[in-house]
Amino acid sequence: MKNSTLIRRERLILYLFILPALIGYIIFVAYPVVNNIKLSFTDWNGIARTYNYIGFDNYKRLFADERIRGAFINTLKYASIKTVLMNLLAILLALGLTQKIRSANILRTTFFAPSIFSALIVGFLWKFIMAPFMGIFWVLFEKLGMDPVNWLGDPSIVIYSIILIGVWQGTGWSAAIYIAGLQGIPESYMEAAKIDGANAFKRFRYVTLPLLTPAITISLLNSLISDLKVFDLIMSTTQGGPGYSSEVMTTLLINMAFSGRRAGYASSLSVVFLLFILVVSALLLKYMKQNEGKVQG
Repeated sequence: MKNSTLIRRERLILYLFILPALIGYIIFVAYPVVNNIKLSFTDWNGIARTYNYIGFDNYKRLFADERIRGAFINTLKYASIKTVLMNLLAILLALGLTQKIRSANILRTTFFAPSIFSALIVGFLWKFIMAPFMGIFWVLFEKLGMDPVNWLGDPSIVIYSIILIGVWQGTGWSAAIYIAGLQGIPESYMEAAKIDGANAFKRFRYVTLPLLTPAITISLLNSLISDLKVFDLIMSTTQGGPGYSSEVMTTLLINMAFSGRRAGYASSLSVVFLLFILVVSALLLKYMKQNEGKVQG
């Protein structure tokens, strides 16, 4: 009897500890999501206190909207290219920084530093660096006798310029994840591979890379989700311009809801985009977990 009372008391204490987080989750996550789904079936303009339910009309219009299609393509470009490029560079960087060199700690700090700063600050910094006529890159190209490039003003390359900025900022963070993964690989595995005559490439291909799979899973998933939701870097550099050439889903949502006074339509777009992120994340996680299972098996 005393044991059951003690167990109930302990459970009550645990629930009391969980309660503040649960209340915060309901208020700031669950309720806004549910309310957003409700608004997606309305014609609310974001200001008026009244609105009309219009069924699935908003959802039907989404797939015929050219501007949404362009923003979706830009989002996919940014997320896919940046995620792949950043993680490849991060793995190479981690391999270099785990070698026995005197300046390893200083180099780690240097490469990790950009990820500490807000994306807004990074965006404004690179906007100055890439600015036409007065920017560092523009002046450097002129000094070298080359034609200057309007990195953030040319519609054909602007999204790729922003990708480079994102890679510069995020590579150090991903490298830190890979460094932790590399340090968790037993040295005895490498020594055994050397004894078997494996060269550096084969040791990486058949020993390091498979054992690094959990770290790759974490880094890829974090990178992809955050890159699909990119907002502040775009707003601080181009605000989606020139024209709509660097507009992504999040900037389109904000402009549509507040500037365009189409909050109901924007809500429907956000619901579809949320489902897309959930599906992509689930598929990537399943694929990476299967690879982890093969390695462990």
